Amino acid sequence: MWIYNFGLMCYGWAIRLVASKYRKAKLWSEGRKGLFERMAEAVDPAARIVWVHVASLGEFEQGRPIIERIRSEYPQYRILLTFFSPSGYEIRKNYKGVDYIFYLPLDTPRNARRFLDIVHPEIAIFVKYEFWINMLAELRRRSVRTYIVSAIFRRNSIFFRSYGSMWRQALESFEVLFVQNEESKKLLAELGFDNVIVAGDTRFDRVAQIAAAAKRIDTVDRFRSGGRLLVAGSTWGPDEELLIRLMNDNPDVKFVVAPHEMDEARIGRLIAEVRGGAVRYTQCTPETDFGTTQLLILDTVGMLSSVYGYADWAYIGGGFGVGIHNTLEAATFGLPIAFGPNYAKFKEARDLVMLEAARSVCDYEALRNWFAPLRDDEDFRARTARIAKDYTTRHQGATNIIVKTVFRH
Repeated sequence: MWIYNFGLMCYGWAIRLVASKYRKAKLWSEGRKGLFERMAEAVDPAARIVWVHVASLGEFEQGRPIIERIRSEYPQYRILLTFFSPSGYEIRKNYKGVDYIFYLPLDTPRNARRFLDIVHPEIAIFVKYEFWINMLAELRRRSVRTYIVSAIFRRNSIFFRSYGSMWRQALESFEVLFVQNEESKKLLAELGFDNVIVAGDTRFDRVAQIAAAAKRIDTVDRFRSGGRLLVAGSTWGPDEELLIRLMNDNPDVKFVVAPHEMDEARIGRLIAEVRGGAVRYTQCTPETDFGTTQLLILDTVGMLSSVYGYADWAYIGGGFGVGIHNTLEAATFGLPIAFGPNYAKFKEARDLVMLEAARSVCDYEALRNWFAPLRDDEDFRARTARIAKDYTTRHQGATNIIVKTVFRH
């Protein structure tokens, strides 16, 4: 245990040390200054609190359907949302679906006690991968009903290693472990846990909400202008290199590209190398005449999920790096999908490939071979689209299982 605590202390020192050079480190450090004082001032000591903790933005999207169901069906509770990462907190710090939003303090024994003294949660819900040992131990000591949702366990994770006893003990804090698949349930059974429910992944419920609430975007509507559209989401340099060639080989198809990061050099390359012409979304006005412009660069955040609603095909970025981004936001609109080769750790991507609703591409020839039949055969495109849509529909319902179980009393 001392190694864990010492490691956390070193982590905190390292973050503060590099805070002057790195924006995320500075946000992480600054966001925790005076945290307990701000919490004590904000949190009603008499309130019944449901605490939901997420690591970052992706886990927030998984937790959001649960938060909104609790808000709707159990208004007697106040909801506290905490983030570990600045990339989630900074984007969602003004989210109106909860009562309180804070950073999670570093997981030292003292911080865990101070945090729980202030927020006094009646229920604690952790999303997916968050296993903070001191916090979980303190929740267990105080008999707080604690759950983990949309969790995945793999054979090679620390819980199944000879030195993982501390982490296995942390799992005893959870009243119920809601997992995504049967494999996770079987692995936990090997450790002696029978308080496991295969509820599925709440992201399917979230993307269904997104699709139902998709906004009409006049700029995208006018840009498409009745033509056919491929939307490429969360792209990186290697993705854009392939997409530029695809655009230049398909001048009659419109493209929207949403870079994962607003790198001016990469945006400049797109504008310079796409022969059909390109325009940035932030430079468009209601009077913009798109004419034959082929590419719209989505250089803003928060719109991609709605833009998928205009598409005929989708490309998901990140597959030439650490891993692909969210495929479900595109699949829920019934889109054939392509992405790079690094997708194996994403179950939904593996499922979509197996169902032939998606394809992994390793080079431009593979991308062209995926796109051409879908472009030239509308019946084939429509069949592929239905498979993607049906897959997302079949896997909805995790939120209902989780909320009903947590509030069964």
